[in-house]
Amino acid sequence: MTTTPSTDELSAWIRLSLEPGLGAVQARHLLAAIGLPQDIYALSAASLAKVIPHDLARQLSRPPDERTAQAIERTQEWLKTPGRRVITLADPDYPHTLLDTHDPPILLYANGRAELLNRPAVAIVGARSATPAGLDNAQAFAHHLAARGWCVVSGLAAGIDTAAHEGALAAGPAGQSTIAVLGTGADIVYPAANLKLAHRIAREGLLLTEFPLGTPSLPHNFPRRNRIVAGLARGVLVVEAAKQSGSLITARLAGELGREVFAIPGSIHSPMSRGCHALIRQGAKLVESGDDILEELGARPTSSSNSKPVPAEAESGDEDALLAALGFDPVHADQIQARTGLDWPELTRRLLELELRGLVARLPDGRHQRQRR
Repeated sequence: MTTTPSTDELSAWIRLSLEPGLGAVQARHLLAAIGLPQDIYALSAASLAKVIPHDLARQLSRPPDERTAQAIERTQEWLKTPGRRVITLADPDYPHTLLDTHDPPILLYANGRAELLNRPAVAIVGARSATPAGLDNAQAFAHHLAARGWCVVSGLAAGIDTAAHEGALAAGPAGQSTIAVLGTGADIVYPAANLKLAHRIAREGLLLTEFPLGTPSLPHNFPRRNRIVAGLARGVLVVEAAKQSGSLITARLAGELGREVFAIPGSIHSPMSRGCHALIRQGAKLVESGDDILEELGARPTSSSNSKPVPAEAESGDEDALLAALGFDPVHADQIQARTGLDWPELTRRLLELELRGLVARLPDGRHQRQRR
């Protein structure tokens, strides 16, 4: 059962995370040596000086400076909106996977479904300037995983991140939805083009950040954001990435944390495939379907109890009808559409799902071919 800290307790946590000159390592050292933040701030400078430098001890023994006090007040005001929370290291809802990392944030600003933080998750990351095929793959993999009970984690960036969030949300109530880890404060959406998507994630998924309110999109914040993306997930899938890419940082961090790293191969002529190919050469697992990831992780979470999955008979019937329309000879998508009467979005979604399941292959010339079972 979740317990809500008092205003004073929460203010002490927020102050500790904002304290000028106090890094995260020192803050965690103080917590380990003394106890909760309100206990830390109740001590004299002389007592604190046994743990931290004298100047910093004197600072902590005094009331917060004006800037910090205003930030605490602004955060308390932000928290008045339903669905918004500050989750501290002492909170039972703090994600267990992050506690296992070497640098867990002192606190997290959450907007949305905080219960997703301790659901089994897979991160999907990749290039901002992704190809259309890469975007399709990210969306299809995310939809496949979310529909089977996995939470999809990404970073709300343009390109692959956006497609991954959208694919997970498209799984609907049967899915476990998505977590967007921000490189800004919780009150800022970057890129601005994803404002509508961010609002939807706040309603159906979760927006998450360690950065205080008002923090802008600074370049050095995004590698820190990436360590949370990697830390929350059991595995990280890189869909497309150039040879020098922030996605490769996420993959490296995942490997260091003992997480599985997956990569989708691509054309040897595409710059967006080079990062994935480099990861595969370094030991990342090559995947061609969402089931490849599930099999490697060795677990298949079920959908939430209030979900309403499609009846097996209906799903099987739709699948068989589409496979029958393909036949066994290579065929262009417009011919499949003419045979089935499906509109383009629905046809594309179904074909991608069949590809991920290994029932249909997309040929180099763009045609589709049914695979024998």
